Amino acid sequence: MISVTNLVKVYEGHVPVNALKSVSFEVRAGEFLSIMGPSGSGKSTLLHQLALLDTPTSGRIVLNETDVSGLSDKMKTDFRLRYLGYVFQEYALIPELDALENAFLPLMLLGFKRREYLRITREMMIRVGLADRLHHLISQLSGGEQQRVAIARALVNKSRILFADEPCANLDTENKGIVLRLLRKLCDELGQTILMVTHEPEQREFTDRVLYIRDGRLEKEELISDEVRANTLHHSYHTDISEPVEEISGGQATA
Repeated sequence: MISVTNLVKVYEGHVPVNALKSVSFEVRAGEFLSIMGPSGSGKSTLLHQLALLDTPTSGRIVLNETDVSGLSDKMKTDFRLRYLGYVFQEYALIPELDALENAFLPLMLLGFKRREYLRITREMMIRVGLADRLHHLISQLSGGEQQRVAIARALVNKSRILFADEPCANLDTENKGIVLRLLRKLCDELGQTILMVTHEPEQREFTDRVLYIRDGRLEKEELISDEVRANTLHHSYHTDISEPVEEISGGQATA
């Protein structure tokens, strides 16, 4: 699904910054990968190169069997819209639109007919547990609900890869648990490939594998065992008022 070879990113200036230094790795389809490292290590820079939000200085990136390294800006825009999904720390939602309208924007841009994009988006909003929030304005939603709108928007186009850059950074404990369990559920049930940048060690245990970045280099990898992941899903980020795991993306679907 993803192949990265000798990826280099240098930010030019009076003193050039070598943000990525010959990074190479692969990600299989349906894998939930986390990227970790200290502040300034290059983890967000790496995600931005893979997500086609920035252009590497050199190296090769293959996404969904397409070598994207040489694509024109127009071709990258089209590729992003058709095959990639994004979830950001700040949600990046449009406050004048309601939750449903925010989520169906990618399908409108792809030229879907109204009846079809409404059907697809409603189904995805149900899957992320927002069936009763479709017509709420963004200001009427909690931070966790806003992030779930962003996740729905990222997936309505059946994106092959979901990129999440610190998706829980602005959330309280309860909503961190909701979002992380939802991402895990999407990976397990839909086979969604997910790359998530995080700085919280506990969050890596929701994923399958961890890449540790330091000073722009891939320092090491860590596999998360099924036992550790199951224990984390059961115990981590729960509060007295948090929803049961089965209700996060499935409970409202049958309401």
